[in-house]
Amino acid sequence: MKRKQFLQNAIASAVTGGVVACRTTTVSRSNAALPNINWQMATSWPVSLDTIFGGAKTFADRLAAITGGKFKITPRTAGELAPPLEVLNVVSQGAVPCGHTAAYYYVGRSPATAFGAALPFGLNAQQQNAWLYEAGGLKKLQDLYARKFGVIQFPAGNTGAQMGGWFRQEILTAKDLQGLKMRIPGLGGQVMGKLGVTVQTLPGGEIFQALQTGAIDAAEWVGPYDDEKLGLHKVAKFYYYPGWWEPGLALEVQINLNEWKKLPVEYQEAVATAAFEANTIMLARYDARNNEALQRLLQSGATLRSYSNEILAAAEKASFKLFDEFAAKDADFKSIFAEWKQFRDRVYAWNNINEGSFARYNYAKLKL
Repeated sequence: MKRKQFLQNAIASAVTGGVVACRTTTVSRSNAALPNINWQMATSWPVSLDTIFGGAKTFADRLAAITGGKFKITPRTAGELAPPLEVLNVVSQGAVPCGHTAAYYYVGRSPATAFGAALPFGLNAQQQNAWLYEAGGLKKLQDLYARKFGVIQFPAGNTGAQMGGWFRQEILTAKDLQGLKMRIPGLGGQVMGKLGVTVQTLPGGEIFQALQTGAIDAAEWVGPYDDEKLGLHKVAKFYYYPGWWEPGLALEVQINLNEWKKLPVEYQEAVATAAFEANTIMLARYDARNNEALQRLLQSGATLRSYSNEILAAAEKASFKLFDEFAAKDADFKSIFAEWKQFRDRVYAWNNINEGSFARYNYAKLKL
């Protein structure tokens, strides 16, 4: 009980802006007086990926436990309730009350949604959480979602720093990227497009076949644990790092705002708490499992390669050019980016001193 109350208090203070605006009362009532609610949840994930689909399941399980089984949500695999890249759209329309997805799938509707997921050369998972929970990022995004989509969202998972994708051929220079067909979504895909890549956005369940048939030449998903499950090492040999476009990809629970307003305040608190736990647990699972999976991939014949400094520099330049283009034409992106960039620079400077120095000393002794 103490643990649950602590988490509830922590979340309540962290997301004050977007959540409290929807509340009309803080009256406490007995569990018996609370309604029984059963929702279906659309997701963007195949059930075989127990980490990322598991984020939706962790959220649902914790929500049921916190509410004594009175508020139940059933996550459905990608395609059951909605196409995997349409979750925000069906939640916004009210066709499904809630979803679990990655915000950058919807940059076509608003480029500012990317701030809820990841920006190229942006924040790692720890930094993303700091920006969302303590630097006002979540309030800004909740205001944006309410105004543009009629949705409220909560961080509910993070993959950590991702890998740089699987390629059927070696990539040495930026010129080698030109003309390649690659599965990569979000702003990372738009940056790759600027580097001459033909970009495709495919759901996870379709990547293997596209690589196998030659419909694409390269693909990124998440990292070793998930990539192994998808079998990507069987159809592409070269495994690149780092995933500069997703240094700390956040996933989110999205709830139709009209449905949210109908919830008792106790259930709103439970949603925030369960999402917070899912956010923490997913990252822990990826960090615990990825290295072992990477070793298995290497033993099976995968070839590990780092992106050259030339490619990284070209990608970084193209990324910030893209940000400038968005800021010039989209007021929401411009407003959020200005404060996000200041926070990014400050947290980079701090982490370079504290964690960066520690990591450089320790990791210099390791061999990949």
